[in-house]
Amino acid sequence: MSLYDDAVLVLKGYEDQADLRQTYLDHLAAHPDGMWKACGDGHITASALVIDPSRGRVLLTLHKKLRMWLQMGGHCEPGDATVAAAALREATEESGIAGLTLLPGGPVSLDRHPIPAPCQWHFDVQYAALAPAGTVEVISDESLDLRWFAYDEVADVADESVVRLLEATRARL
Repeated sequence: MSLYDDAVLVLKGYEDQADLRQTYLDHLAAHPDGMWKACGDGHITASALVIDPSRGRVLLTLHKKLRMWLQMGGHCEPGDATVAAAALREATEESGIAGLTLLPGGPVSLDRHPIPAPCQWHFDVQYAALAPAGTVEVISDESLDLRWFAYDEVADVADESVVRLLEATRARL
């Protein structure tokens, strides 16, 4: 199965955000290259909120280009077998944490947001990744900083999309 086919199946199985989910599916139907950064009208991205429920905290990255506190995530790559695998790869690469596991049940949220030219949109498929006990994060080249934030601190440092992702993740827990 191709990554494109996996994305369509994942989105068809996602039961929340019906209008936004349909926007993603319509985009993919109109753009066979909609999984890849080269698609100028926008493309699917995969992200994961790294969470430590036992300590009531999440790990956010201070994105180098955007200079915003965000969840880990990015573009799908040809070697990614599934959208979930892309999200887990991105979370592992950007957090430096080995042994992350995705929260069962598929994506926890979707977030479509504009991006700078030459592309138009990121159609982000958002997961949650559970951090193993005793993890130590390592800053990647894509980040200015990594920091753990208590659940109640996230709204003070991150935008509404991250707050919605945290709320959806906590509801799934």
